[in-house]
Amino acid sequence: MLFNSYEFLLFFLPATLAVFFALSSQHLTKAAAGWLALTSIFFYGYWSPRYVFLLLISIALNFAAGKVIVEYKIKQLGKKAHHVLVLAIVANLATLGYFKYANFFIDSINALVHTEFNIATIILPIGISFFTFTQIAFLVDTYRGKVHESGFVPYTLFVTFFPHLIAGPVLHHAEMMPQFARKDTYRFSLQNFCIGAFIFFLGLFKKVVLADGIQPFVAPVFDADPSYQLNALEAWGGTLAYTLQLYFDFSGYSDMAIGLAKMINVDLPLNFNSPYKAANISDFWRRWHMTLSRFLRDYLYIALGGNRKGTARRYTNLLTTMLLGGLWHGAGWTFVIWGGLHGLYLVVHQLWQAFREQFLGHNLAQSSLAGKVLGLMTTFFCVVIAWVFFRATSLEVALRVLAGMAGANGWWPAGGWGQLHQLDAFGGLNQLLWTGLLLTLVWFCPNSQAITQRLEKQISAKHWQGSWSWMALGAWCALTFLLAAINGSRGSSEFIYFNF
Repeated sequence: MLFNSYEFLLFFLPATLAVFFALSSQHLTKAAAGWLALTSIFFYGYWSPRYVFLLLISIALNFAAGKVIVEYKIKQLGKKAHHVLVLAIVANLATLGYFKYANFFIDSINALVHTEFNIATIILPIGISFFTFTQIAFLVDTYRGKVHESGFVPYTLFVTFFPHLIAGPVLHHAEMMPQFARKDTYRFSLQNFCIGAFIFFLGLFKKVVLADGIQPFVAPVFDADPSYQLNALEAWGGTLAYTLQLYFDFSGYSDMAIGLAKMINVDLPLNFNSPYKAANISDFWRRWHMTLSRFLRDYLYIALGGNRKGTARRYTNLLTTMLLGGLWHGAGWTFVIWGGLHGLYLVVHQLWQAFREQFLGHNLAQSSLAGKVLGLMTTFFCVVIAWVFFRATSLEVALRVLAGMAGANGWWPAGGWGQLHQLDAFGGLNQLLWTGLLLTLVWFCPNSQAITQRLEKQISAKHWQGSWSWMALGAWCALTFLLAAINGSRGSSEFIYFNF
């Protein structure tokens, strides 16, 4: 079920909220939490009911493993607790590996040694990467003594909570369970509901109008006939279109997830913070898919040794982390290359930082506006190049697009700028306007967090109480339904991160 679908907006969401707050008003908090867990499972099963069993089995086994780890720790049997932890993590990764990478592994072996091994095509269960990583984090936190809640229903709600289940954010047990146990979560708050509705509306607008609006300019470049020679204008146009589509698609989803949770008085962690405003590549990863970056840092990079074992080992750990991060995004060599590029970017950035501190002075490169702009544009350029591999369906497609971007087939139409309308893979003035508009929004406009903070101040003021709040909520709901109608007129499109 998609956040931008009629089924979600007109039926699932109103029914879920109505029953939740009805139970909460009668102080039936356990029943309300159980209702949220049940509807979240239904939300997941709406896509494919058969994979509900996989989700429930995963939840049950990980919950049981967590209980065993706690019992062994209480009995001071640390070695046995560690064995259970390792076994549970291996089981999680093996399940994820089978569904996500079995076909990729067999195809790679066949291509490498010219064999003809064959298995049936395995359908990737939606959201498996996210609920697997969420539960691995739970197991590690349990082993470290950071988990204190032990109820099965709250744990099920933690894993399946529908605003984050399909495409994140990747959650920590400790940042969610206290909220589900808090009494205020089960009281209707008009202020939180209004703020949540507004954030949800922002996200829906980003998805339906902005991301889906520029999407038609992507496929003509990345899905073009292999014989068609892309010039630089077409290749850069399509790549920038995808760069902006992905930005507003994921930003929109992140806003919608936060807004939905806020309506239920739950605060999800921030997952997206204007990454194209990043001053360097490290800053980019502090802004893009922030909870995944946190997971990779805490449970992979640090586990590999982090920066504690010398410079060479630190760079190796960085590259390894980003390569695996790329593979997490998709079972294909293009994703591995994408992750490897970002690993190299991070290594080069750290080398540059070390050189700058030793020979140029720590803040020299960013001491002026020109230095900041140069850092931003260099980072953006590197990110755009890497997105080519992220979007391309094969290595051949990626190299063809990069060749076009490098001007291998010319820089503009053979007949001059007056022939823009004759290009097969460029949308002419319409595409230029879309690209210019979205780049302006990305670089010069406040993001959702800044807008929401201003709204919260206004909504808390006296003149926003009572009827004004209800009028604002009604207006936002009307706009949401208008966007839903626009979206439905051309078919609800999936969020890009649903594929991961």
